[in-house]
Amino acid sequence: MAFEDLDTEGTEGQEYEVEEQTPPPEESSNRTFITIAAILGGITLLALLCIALYALILLPRQRAQQEERIAAINAQNTQIALVITQTAAAKAFTATPTVTPVPPTATRPAATATSVVAVPTNTVVATVDPRTATVSALLTQAAVVTQTVLPTSTALPATGFAEDVGIPGLLGLAVLLIVVIFLARRMRMAN
Repeated sequence: MAFEDLDTEGTEGQEYEVEEQTPPPEESSNRTFITIAAILGGITLLALLCIALYALILLPRQRAQQEERIAAINAQNTQIALVITQTAAAKAFTATPTVTPVPPTATRPAATATSVVAVPTNTVVATVDPRTATVSALLTQAAVVTQTVLPTSTALPATGFAEDVGIPGLLGLAVLLIVVIFLARRMRMAN
């Protein structure tokens, strides 16, 4: 009841019941809000920890394994090219036996001749062989392919809000918003 509504004329002797207004109960601390804020903060810290773990441990390990794989492939390719070159050189080599007559001696009659086979040396006799030309052409093509660099994308496009502000800026904004939430809550509780 408000004071304007009280009509005191003509009602003498009647007792009025006046309701006493009690102040509204104080708000208790909002435990649900604090619990949710703590859970979100924990998730954020866990996410940051996982990102740091990936960036500092897993990513360098993956890069090292990829570099080892590339080095092994290059070594294997080099070995194959060397084997092909040596095989082509061996196929091109021809050993020609030579027969040298032995001069007659006192113990041997003159009519007998012995043949001597020459031992092949490491000299390569160059012959024109179509297979050699084919192998040479294949090796040249393989060398050209390995020297040709194909353009590939190595990074993500730099578009969006995160590239403009950066990760430190985003983290600063997150902390600032959390502080604003707590200050607004404290100001509400003070009034």
